[in-house]
Amino acid sequence: MSTPVTLTADTLTPATAPTMYFIGVTTGSSSIRQVFPLWAAELGLGDAELVGIDLPLHAPAEQYRRVVEFIKNDPLSRGALVTTHKLDLFAAARDLFDEEDPLATLMNEISSISKRDGRLIAHAKDPISSGLALDAFLSPAHLTRYNPDVFVIGAGGSAIAISWYLSRAERAAHPREIIVANRSQQRLDDLAEVLVESAPRVPVSVRLTPQPELSDAIVAELPAGSVIINATGLGKDAPGSPLTDAVVFPTDAIVWDLNYRGNLVFLDQARAQDPARNVTVVDGWVYFLHGWTQVIAEVFDVAIPTSGPSFDELSRLAASTKG
Repeated sequence: MSTPVTLTADTLTPATAPTMYFIGVTTGSSSIRQVFPLWAAELGLGDAELVGIDLPLHAPAEQYRRVVEFIKNDPLSRGALVTTHKLDLFAAARDLFDEEDPLATLMNEISSISKRDGRLIAHAKDPISSGLALDAFLSPAHLTRYNPDVFVIGAGGSAIAISWYLSRAERAAHPREIIVANRSQQRLDDLAEVLVESAPRVPVSVRLTPQPELSDAIVAELPAGSVIINATGLGKDAPGSPLTDAVVFPTDAIVWDLNYRGNLVFLDQARAQDPARNVTVVDGWVYFLHGWTQVIAEVFDVAIPTSGPSFDELSRLAASTKG
């Protein structure tokens, strides 16, 4: 297998085969670099390639614009998955897109870039992929039994998508409340604005938590069965956890980290709880599977089921790379 290619905003080069890009921070260490060739063969994508583009957190607007303009104008560049930079990239380069899907418009974020008939299209796939991942471990029966809160730490694109999905009126069961915490107020204000426009079924409150001890205090107030989610990127894009080692999770809590790689301190903290608290620990592997398959389907215009034998085979192939 050839060495995966990683570019930056300053080293973009024309594609020599149909190419999908992965716009992130540390794309070279992602499992998708080993998974994609297996999936490409399974899905009949021919000589399609995946190339990473690493940008610093909160990169200058001109870097985001340079990347989007490159994908738009390069003939063999088919599109991209965007992680970490979902809000910043869209804010910096929104005018470069010819079309945006309704969820991208609602959420002011982008997780997928595709092309159709020469038009560059912005998609927000996170509401779909995060919903599929949530439904894999959070059942209506759990929500009905406990009437729990959901505490989302971080207020980026993933947090917006998760909050939107859990508060949709058509869901069979809902949490009692969704609490979103973040270290900066502007992200919280942006999230609140998006969710007000979507008319959520569930009350959503936002909390400013510049120190992890403040998030610990929120966890301490949650009722039994609550769901605590690390949507900060800490543990992957940067070391650490949004909580301290002194945190005490509620009884029967479900603790979900959107990450599946990195030092995952957040999940270590959950595993270190007293066994009598019966804390369920979920990493981001299923979220990774749905996030990528949703975007690959869009970029290459192929149908990928979200369950059943075909999806199970893609899951098996991905797991085979984990060693």
